Amino acid sequence: MIGEVCEKSIGTSEVEHVLATQTLVYRMAKTMRIRVDGKLPAGTTAKDLILMIIGRIGAQGARGYVVEYCGSAIRELSVEGRFTLCNMTVEAAARGAVIAPDAVSTDYVLRRAPDMDDAQRAAALAYWETLKSDPEAKFDLDFVFDANDIEPYVTWGTSPDQVVPVSGCIPFPEDQMDEADQRSVERALSYTHLTPGSTLEGTAIQHVFIGSCTNGRIEDLRAVAGVVKGKKVANGVRARVALGSGAVKTQAEREGIAEILTAAGFEWRQPGCSMCLAMNDDVLAEGIRCASTTNRNFEGRQGRGAITHLMSPAMAAAAAITGKITDGRKLEIENA
Repeated sequence: MIGEVCEKSIGTSEVEHVLATQTLVYRMAKTMRIRVDGKLPAGTTAKDLILMIIGRIGAQGARGYVVEYCGSAIRELSVEGRFTLCNMTVEAAARGAVIAPDAVSTDYVLRRAPDMDDAQRAAALAYWETLKSDPEAKFDLDFVFDANDIEPYVTWGTSPDQVVPVSGCIPFPEDQMDEADQRSVERALSYTHLTPGSTLEGTAIQHVFIGSCTNGRIEDLRAVAGVVKGKKVANGVRARVALGSGAVKTQAEREGIAEILTAAGFEWRQPGCSMCLAMNDDVLAEGIRCASTTNRNFEGRQGRGAITHLMSPAMAAAAAITGKITDGRKLEIENA
């Protein structure tokens, strides 16, 4: 709905069903509320927040639910950050995700609707005020998280919930309570060629991909430019940018971001899905390790045998400059 950050997506199997039958069959969704209070520390982003949440509740933790986000940390997010959060909630198997409209989101919409007259604006604002849960609303499931101690997160495995803080260690299969989880960890470690108990920080990468529907917005590009300005992509690393839309590409070029990134050694590509799912010729070779701002790190997602580490745009930019997974908070960052 207009004025409400909402994300609902379908996978390729569901697209096939739509094309064949023009329908989708769904059970009535259950409701989940995720409250995040506190304040994200400097150097952490909405991408780190959603990776943390998926790591906590699991890749199937929101199956059958529509998730409503609330709390002081959510209110502090920009609209672009809220898009990232809601967009990637589907990786916890959610049906959708919403955030109640507030001054931040209504201002965002109104700035992009200059043709609305005073009467239309007043009617829209009055309607948007109704798009929130009642104070006494009951949810089928509630989670509460604290944003104050969140740090940059990076995936180590082949599912978005196989994720740790950049300072954390890769888990041991035997530490998993469930036998199926043990097998999943073993398979993921075999695919990613990582050692349990080791840290991700310092792991060499050969490719960086900035973009996707999760992190291909102007805010993301500004963060990348702030990291790479005046620096160069590390030797042996190929870095690509494919933005979320033509409008974002035009704005980034107008702001000088494209010039900063290309001067650093990034390839400035056309908007599109690109390497998020190895589309067209944007395919990684087997064994190539990629720092990616995308939303999925499944086996073969970016190419048969390729290894994907999901992270924020700033973290991916830091990996491009250093040639390895790096805590971006340790780099000197300039204003783009």
